[in-house]
Amino acid sequence: MRILQNCLAQARQIRSSNFDARPDQTDIDLIVIHCISLPPGNFGGNSIDKLFLNQLNPNDHPYFESLSNLKVSSHVLIDRKGQITQYVPFHLRAWHAGRSNFEGREACNDFSIGIELEGTEDIAYTDAQYAHLARLIKALIKHYPKLSQNRIVGHSAIAPDRKTDPGNSFDWAKLRRSLAALSISK
Repeated sequence: MRILQNCLAQARQIRSSNFDARPDQTDIDLIVIHCISLPPGNFGGNSIDKLFLNQLNPNDHPYFESLSNLKVSSHVLIDRKGQITQYVPFHLRAWHAGRSNFEGREACNDFSIGIELEGTEDIAYTDAQYAHLARLIKALIKHYPKLSQNRIVGHSAIAPDRKTDPGNSFDWAKLRRSLAALSISK
């Protein structure tokens, strides 16, 4: 995978308006892994795209009513088949972490890249997702010098009082093995 002009060349590009400038574009040093499915437990469709584009119709599903006023985004989504969609260029601040803290630093959106995996906290992620996640992380580490495989966390690690994703179904050891197979040592 290659990153060109702060976008992943191999990704489907759909631009969200839910972003702004980072305080310091050179301060990208954290990757945050999330999970999402809309409605919860349903995979496929375009509801995630609609959420990040502020086009989710609250009348389409009762769960969507709770999301109707949210303005959120992620840099990328990896669906169950491994397809990657990019919503926000990496050098810009996506709105994925919310109220958060990592190693004493508040506002993780300022210095992190948000990666959503289509899934739930209690259903195993797919092999295709792990494979594409590892390749994406390799490209990000190569492109952003402050990133390393020691700077990858779940949303739960930066917002433990309100978030639990990517959940127990995320296999951190499998991700580490996938990264090792790609010879990522940084």
